[in-house]
Amino acid sequence: MTALRDTLRRLLGGDGLPDGFAARLGPDERVLATARTGDGAHLVVTSWGLWVPDGDAARRISWHLVSKAMWKNGVLAVVEAVDVEEIASGDGPVFFLLTDRPARRFRLVDPGRVPEAVHARVEGSIRSRHRRDLPGGGAWFVQRKVPGRDGTVLQVRPDPGTDPAVVAQVAADVVRSLGR
Repeated sequence: MTALRDTLRRLLGGDGLPDGFAARLGPDERVLATARTGDGAHLVVTSWGLWVPDGDAARRISWHLVSKAMWKNGVLAVVEAVDVEEIASGDGPVFFLLTDRPARRFRLVDPGRVPEAVHARVEGSIRSRHRRDLPGGGAWFVQRKVPGRDGTVLQVRPDPGTDPAVVAQVAADVVRSLGR
């Protein structure tokens, strides 16, 4: 019955919130797609982020904090980034030093448009990206749009094993150069 209702909802003009969805969307947040997971929970793709099961509730991962999303064999794997440190330069730009959480995997019963919508939103949040080799590894420098806000945020995601002090120094140098 739930699958039929979800299919009818899609055919008649898009997705709404699934029955029993235990979270409140932002005032301008729009539902783009939904899918039921193998354990009966739901993923909800909105204009602001991906709502994932979190205990008895749901939690939004904002698009600018989704490092990776991979769709394979009926499973959506999502890697969420966490802000570790904020690096600022006076009144100029700010960088956020990020680290990735372990991937969460969601087996989707009827994925519908969820994989495509997630891919489009993650890629659409990226304004620019470049990689820089550093002693002991390297780092990605990514400029991303934050859903629901004007402007972009600059992020630095170091490779595992890269010296954090070197990453912080390079990021601070970049912030200073952008602040001119």
